[in-house]
Amino acid sequence: MELLYKIYTHSKTSWYAKLFIGIVIAYALSPIDLILDFIPVLGYMDDFLLLPLGIYISLKLVPKDIIEECRELDVDYSRFRNNKVLGTVVIILIWIILIYLILKNLF
Repeated sequence: MELLYKIYTHSKTSWYAKLFIGIVIAYALSPIDLILDFIPVLGYMDDFLLLPLGIYISLKLVPKDIIEECRELDVDYSRFRNNKVLGTVVIILIWIILIYLILKNLF
């Protein structure tokens, strides 16, 4: 995930790669899964299939020179310490909006 974040913040990364990488990172950090974990076998399939597939596609969308450049970068994580609550709230709001839109279309 660290490499994906570095690629996401790189200035030469294309907008469509940033969009896809942002979705993959948000899904990986989201407390809500596409397939609920308590469902036997299927619950963990998204973790074993969707995330690696998303990471693979993300890396294929980015030129190799950007990937190599990003592997050598260091990230200052101290600036993220105060944003944990904000990030959690944003992810929960996104899921609430998605659930609302799905339920609105169903009923």
